[in-house]
Amino acid sequence: MNPQREAPLAVDFDDIARAHERIVRDVRRTPVQTSSAVDSLCGAQVFFKCENLQRAGAFKIRGALNAMARLTRNEARNGVVAFSSGNHAQAVALAGGMLGIETSIVMPSSAPAVKIEATLGYGATVIRYDPARESREEIAAKIARERGAILIPPFDHPHIVAGQGTAAKELIEQTGGLDALLVPCGGGGLLSGSAIAARRLSAHCRVIGVEPSAGDDANRSFRSGRLQQVHNPDTIADGARTSSLGRITFPLVLRYVDDMLTVDDRTLLDTMFFIWERMKLLVEPTGALGAAALLHGRLACKGMRVGVILSGGNVDLGWALDARARTQKALDAGAQH
Repeated sequence: MNPQREAPLAVDFDDIARAHERIVRDVRRTPVQTSSAVDSLCGAQVFFKCENLQRAGAFKIRGALNAMARLTRNEARNGVVAFSSGNHAQAVALAGGMLGIETSIVMPSSAPAVKIEATLGYGATVIRYDPARESREEIAAKIARERGAILIPPFDHPHIVAGQGTAAKELIEQTGGLDALLVPCGGGGLLSGSAIAARRLSAHCRVIGVEPSAGDDANRSFRSGRLQQVHNPDTIADGARTSSLGRITFPLVLRYVDDMLTVDDRTLLDTMFFIWERMKLLVEPTGALGAAALLHGRLACKGMRVGVILSGGNVDLGWALDARARTQKALDAGAQH
C-alpha cells in the first residue's frame, strides 16, 4: 500500500463547496457545449466545460479569487506576488482589482504577448525573467520577503486547489453523472480539484489527466508513485510548462486521479484548430489537452458520457496561424521526399 494514497490530504470536497460559495457571485458559471460532430467521431456523448469563456479567459480566476478573498486586511496590506506564464498571472491581477489588492507578477520573457498585455491591462506590475537562466519561484519569493507581500502560487496551495475544483463541480451539476472526465494538467491544481469534486458528485466517473508529452512529469510521477521533474519543458502548451506536480497536488493526484495520458504538440495544434473551426470556440493549446486525447483515440469511450474541461482560451492568434503554416510546410516538404 502506498502511504501517500492513504495519508490525510490538504483539500476535501467540503473545501471546494465552501470555495464555490465564496466566489460564485464573481466568476462565470461557464456554459457546457456539445458537438454532434465530436459525438459521432468518438461514439460517445461529450460535454465541454468552457472555461475558455471564464473571466480572464481561463479557470484560474477560481483559485486566485478563492485564495485572495480569504486574506485579512492586514495580510493584504503589502499586496500579493505571483509567478505564471500567463493565465494565473491574469487571474491574480483581475482578482486584485476586484478586491483592491496590489499585485506583482513574475512572468517569463517568452510568455505569449497576449497574456502579458492582459496582465498589465488588469493593473498588475509585471516582472519579466529568463526561464533558461532564472528561477521564477526564487524571484517571487525574494520580492515577497522584501515587500512583506503574500505569495499566491499558481497551483500548489490548498485554497487554489479548492477554487479550481469548482469548475468540475459546476460541470457535473450541469450535466449529471459522467463516466469519464478529461482534465488538462500542468501543476495539478485543476486536475486534483476536479478529481475530488468528481469523486463526490459522480462516484463512478474516471478522472484522467492529460499533459503534453514533452512535459510528462505528472504521468511519470503518477505511475512511479514518486515525484518526477522535467526542466523547462519545450511545448506549445505554455500553461503546462511546470517542472513538476507540487507537494500538495501530488498526493491528491495519487489519491483521486484514475489515469494520466499525454499528447504531442502536433496533435495538440490539430485539435486546437478543430475546436476553433468545428465548434467555434477559441481555445489555447493547454486548454485543448483533454480534447486532444479524446479526439485522437487515447481513451476507449464508446457509449460513454464524457466530460472535457477546456481550461483556457488565451491564445496569440498570430502565433497560432504561424505555427499551423510551419506545420503544413513541414508536411509538404516531407511528402515531396
